[in-house]
Amino acid sequence: MFDAFICDAIRTPFGRYGGALAGVRADDLAALPIAALIARNPGVDWSKVDDVYYGCANGAGEDNRNVGRMAALLAGLPVDVPANTINRLCGSSLDAVGLAARAIKSGEAQLIIAGGVESMTRAPFVMGKADSAYSRAAKIEDTTIGWRFVNPLMKAAHGVDSMPETAENVAQEFGISRADQDAFAVRSQQRWAAAHAAGVFASEIVPVTLPQSRRAAGEAKIFDTDEHPRPDTTVEMLAKLKGVVRPDGSVTAGNASGVNDGACAILLASATAAEQYGLRKRARVLGMATAGLAPRIMGFGPSPASKKVLAQVGLTIDQMDVIELNEAFAAQGLAVTRDLGLADDAPHVNPNGGAIAIGHPLGASGARLVLAALHQLERTGGRYALCTMCIGVGQGIALVIERV
Repeated sequence: MFDAFICDAIRTPFGRYGGALAGVRADDLAALPIAALIARNPGVDWSKVDDVYYGCANGAGEDNRNVGRMAALLAGLPVDVPANTINRLCGSSLDAVGLAARAIKSGEAQLIIAGGVESMTRAPFVMGKADSAYSRAAKIEDTTIGWRFVNPLMKAAHGVDSMPETAENVAQEFGISRADQDAFAVRSQQRWAAAHAAGVFASEIVPVTLPQSRRAAGEAKIFDTDEHPRPDTTVEMLAKLKGVVRPDGSVTAGNASGVNDGACAILLASATAAEQYGLRKRARVLGMATAGLAPRIMGFGPSPASKKVLAQVGLTIDQMDVIELNEAFAAQGLAVTRDLGLADDAPHVNPNGGAIAIGHPLGASGARLVLAALHQLERTGGRYALCTMCIGVGQGIALVIERV
């Protein structure tokens, strides 16, 4: 087996639903971080990229027809560089990074771009075909997030709980209180605010130029800061919010991740390719693992996935200097950290804030975790990082990297 190294990584700022990136097509958004990698690494012969693996959870709108391939072409990669789109829902781009690393470790590839994109704002409404001639029935489905075109057999066997409903299930099953969820959410916001003030995200983000309409006066706007965070959030403010599943529920808009837009891309290389093109070997991907569990408690998925990958690479949770856990919901985040033996406020878990503050554009979030972990290891001199997240329909995924 060969080593697979992460040599560079970049992302767009994450936008709110209907926010700054609302006017950017999903395929154009996907191309932006790839184009940034190309510009940042002029010594690479980009015709030698073996493949592009891009995650996307939707694929029903402007991200259809293999958005990874479209992104590669729009970013300016040569036409003979192939590309693929991977859909493991929320885990799509983390899976893309892991699959890219596996290809390089096996010797089948030398240079791969991995990442992902999601424009949840621009996710379309869709309508199924008529089930009989001259049918007058029509049902429109929203593809932004969650179930559509539900299979009755799936519903009967496993249920089709919405994402917030699964978080309520986790909160009830694992005894996660509303107060603890709100405290977790506030910490995410506060940590993002502190990191933002310290300039932590400047090296992670490629600014996006947003052309203005003809009616708007002035030059194009530059979007360079995550739009979703609400740094002034307090526990008192969150306590006033009603549950999104039921009025007395514990899961609220304030202790859940957002509905967002964004893209992220990572350049992986073998040792040979890194030396050939003058790339800095910043971290090696040690391993990736996935796990399945009941769809109704999908948020707990990072726990079995993390245990599985740690056993695979021969490490323990105590050896992780950085843990990037996607905060789909505070309830599932706390269930996972407690099961892994971590304190609710462990400083090395999402040290610069997580998805509750930053946002969760589904297909891009996994790659963002890797990017964030890489930079945090470099800032602190740490060695190992665990990146992990839950996945709709009952899965978890986890990946371990080592700084070099």
